Amino acid sequence: MGAETSETLSIVIPVFNEEANIVPLCERLFPVLKKIGKPFEVIFVDDGSTDGTFDALLEISKTTPGLKVVSLSRNFGQTAALSAGIDLSRGEIIIPMDGDLQNDPEDIVPLLEKINEGYDVVSGWRKERKDPFWRRRLPSMVANWLISLIGGVTLHDYGCTLKAYRRGILKNIRLYGEMHRFIPIYAYWIGARVCEIPVRHYPRRGGVSKYGLSRVVKVILDLMVVKFLLSYSQKPIYVFGGIGLLMFLGALFSGGYAVYLKLARGVSFILTPLPLLCVFLTVLGFLSILMGFLAEILTRTYYESQGKPTYLIKETLP
Repeated sequence: MGAETSETLSIVIPVFNEEANIVPLCERLFPVLKKIGKPFEVIFVDDGSTDGTFDALLEISKTTPGLKVVSLSRNFGQTAALSAGIDLSRGEIIIPMDGDLQNDPEDIVPLLEKINEGYDVVSGWRKERKDPFWRRRLPSMVANWLISLIGGVTLHDYGCTLKAYRRGILKNIRLYGEMHRFIPIYAYWIGARVCEIPVRHYPRRGGVSKYGLSRVVKVILDLMVVKFLLSYSQKPIYVFGGIGLLMFLGALFSGGYAVYLKLARGVSFILTPLPLLCVFLTVLGFLSILMGFLAEILTRTYYESQGKPTYLIKETLP
């Protein structure tokens, strides 16, 4: 597929209290999109801003063809705002980006070039990131390493909003919590071709950053959910049953050692916590396996009641 394809572009920009950045961003973005020469739409999603962001968007939309404005009823978070923009978009290629002027609209061009090479997901890498090291960059480096290790997709910068997706990839992905950063993992899981390219990054010029160290905790928790969904969503008994068997093994060891102490050394059961530990681990083992059975029933109910297949077809040939 060459650069001359006329696929429609959808630029999705979630914003929250970015009043000062709306006009400068549009002044930089629209000339780039017109230069690309593809049909395009720009969707701003106002995520419950409390300043004049929505008014600024409303004003500029009156004189800017191709600009759409979506206003959420309250602040739902970046992932929800991105989901809203993606759901309302019409383009075959969807490109999310930040609304704080830290992304460069010119980088849309190399993203599209990689899409035209046949990739389904092209992720931006803020190689020379202009953020505080200890508060932003170091936690991000640790989080990216963990995500790559557990998710199986080696990327330097999962947190970079500037990415390019083919619509067919996103239609099978639903986003919750802070999981927009894990889209490349979901995409890879369903067979998409994923790559990463360096993009420019600029210091924030206006407004206040909405990110903090609390995001690290959320990322770790979301990563646990992603790993579970990727590996065990169709066979949860492997997780709960495996934990249950470990509990039984611990119960067998503690109970056996308690009997050994009683018979070989004359240590009374009431003088050691091992019998209590044995009973405790046995109960936990039964409960864990029962939870696995319940999870299996829920999984089968989910797929069968909605007619959902347990597979995804890439293409069929006659």
